[in-house]
Amino acid sequence: MPQSPKNIALRVIALEAAAISDLGRLINDHFDQAIELLQNCKGRVVLSGIGKSSLIAQKIVATFNSTGTPSIFMHAADALHGDLGIVQEEDVVIILSKSGNSPEIKALIPLIKNFGNKLIAISGNDQSLLALQADVFLDTTVQQEACPNNLAPTTSTTAQLVMGDALAVCLMELKGFKDGDFAKFHPGGTLGKKLYLRVADVCAHNEKPAVLAHQTLKEVIVEITKKRLGVTAVVDEQHNLIGIITDGDLRRMLEKSADIDHIAAKDIMTREPKSIIGEELAVTALDMMRKNSITQLAVTNGTKYAGIIHIHDLLKEGLI
Repeated sequence: MPQSPKNIALRVIALEAAAISDLGRLINDHFDQAIELLQNCKGRVVLSGIGKSSLIAQKIVATFNSTGTPSIFMHAADALHGDLGIVQEEDVVIILSKSGNSPEIKALIPLIKNFGNKLIAISGNDQSLLALQADVFLDTTVQQEACPNNLAPTTSTTAQLVMGDALAVCLMELKGFKDGDFAKFHPGGTLGKKLYLRVADVCAHNEKPAVLAHQTLKEVIVEITKKRLGVTAVVDEQHNLIGIITDGDLRRMLEKSADIDHIAAKDIMTREPKSIIGEELAVTALDMMRKNSITQLAVTNGTKYAGIIHIHDLLKEGLI
């Protein structure tokens, strides 16, 4: 009787996890040599493969490019029909192949060698032509594919992917690649916004509700209602931030006090309110709101009041 889908999934995960764990035993001096070649590469890193390995090669290219290692993909079959022109004199070539003996790979190897390019092999067969001809061989041998017939590339391609990630992360750390560098290559989408979007960029189009400390409760309510942010800053004559009043503060005050005729902004404001400078990252504002269970922050430029950032602004930007 066949296993349940859940048990099959657990078996696949266990097999692949074991293979990745075993991969650590295969990291040796060859890995250091591969990193040295990639660090000293004055051109690009060209990755190639056939079948499922070609798909893994494309993912590694994407990871390299996004982390500061210029890379390009070349399909092994297409290389034999004109795409070999992708490879330039100072490029380093990485070929991925489980067997290392696929016909296209065997045909490609001497061409790369004749060009004089350094060749790094990522393969699960240390006796293959690819492994023997490469300048550096990175072993990704696995004991068993997750496929029940031990045929479809599953565990082996996972091992290739992890080896590629290990190379990419190692190069990142050796280059001192920081989040600011990462942002340059990821300007779009939520990830990019988390890395470059500033508070000042987000709140620039918002109203800037503000009252003076002596202004009346009626004036406070009008300002909060008019500016539609559920809050107003309280400032001094020099426009320094001295407090904040939310619509929640108003409700709590009305519950406690029957005599509201003589109440001024200074009587109900929260002194020394949570605030953030405009140059901070928007994601930092989000963290502050979450930690303090609030939905708005006053924005400052030094001590000067500069506006309000609302959690709805961050929602619109896709940061939540």
